[in-house]
Amino acid sequence: MSYEAFLADEPVIVTAALTGGVHGKEANPNLPETPEEIGQAAAAVEDAGASVVHLHARRPNGERSFETDRFQEIDDAVRRHADDVIVQHSTGGTGAPADVRHLPLRTDPPPEMASLDMGPLNRYDHLTSENSRALIDSLHAEMVDRGIKPELEVFNDGHLNELYGLCERRDLADPVYATLIFGPGTLSRPRPRNLLNAIDSLPDDAAFNTIGFGRHQLPFATMGILFGGHVRVGLEDNVYYRRGELAESNAQLVERVVRVARELGREVASPSQARDLLGLRE
Repeated sequence: MSYEAFLADEPVIVTAALTGGVHGKEANPNLPETPEEIGQAAAAVEDAGASVVHLHARRPNGERSFETDRFQEIDDAVRRHADDVIVQHSTGGTGAPADVRHLPLRTDPPPEMASLDMGPLNRYDHLTSENSRALIDSLHAEMVDRGIKPELEVFNDGHLNELYGLCERRDLADPVYATLIFGPGTLSRPRPRNLLNAIDSLPDDAAFNTIGFGRHQLPFATMGILFGGHVRVGLEDNVYYRRGELAESNAQLVERVVRVARELGREVASPSQARDLLGLRE
């Protein structure tokens, strides 16, 4: 990594992962689950400084849903409550059949962005996400057809190889946007050197986003800011504000990382600036 990476003068894009698809209110009662709760949370994180909201859908009982209609309800609530936030849908899935994984891409209008896992991974003791190359290619093809920007989720070094493979197989619009993820299981070990190595291993001119799960959220967000990247925080990835203290809201986590960014000399991107940085303009 060159020294210039520490001197990034472009604003940092803050993504808020509002709810996730695994833990629910049993982990933190402040985690939003209904469309109305998610819409209100989106407005709050936008006011706090986030320009992107990463969305999962929930059934009325709190379980994860891939259904287009449920994502539509959530998108409508987000657009009703928030002003201009960028909507990003999750296509990740544990144990879900391939055709179901496409359903979050089919809202009207489609999301501006969607996540695209770069390979298989294990979550907890009983959840596995297969993410075959055929599925990755089919999801990417539909994203291109619908004008959706893929956010390439890289959970380990093998996924970096798969990212290069995708770039060879398919025409990815600039900039390539990779999210580097650190935590337990088949994720990369949460060590600063591993983040530096991952950044160095990205394709030239790729932009990167940083996620640390659990207690690693704030340290990895801080490093992402320092090293010229963008960051994701939120109750999907971490239900605590500090050890033993549950987070009050997604907005509380966004407010903290915005303060860190500004203390480190980086401004925070508005949704309009984020669209320019990510190449979302037509």
